[in-house]
Amino acid sequence: MTMKDDLHAAAERAHARMQRYMTTAEVADLLRTSPETVRYWRHIGEGPTSFKVGRRVLYDAADVEKFIAERRAASGGDAA
Repeated sequence: MTMKDDLHAAAERAHARMQRYMTTAEVADLLRTSPETVRYWRHIGEGPTSFKVGRRVLYDAADVEKFIAERRAASGGDAA
């Protein structure tokens, strides 16, 4: 394996890891709400767990799924 192949493989692994993180806009799309609402939830501590990388706010997809499951359970389960 050449150095170029090693670098390409490392870049692919990094890209795969980053795909598990979502932006505010992506969370809003998933939850069918506005990015402003997701930002408000973050401000009052009610939304999915988030973290900052520089100025960018990111959400781990597992945390978003957990948030959805908790809200679903709190609303009585199988609300469609």
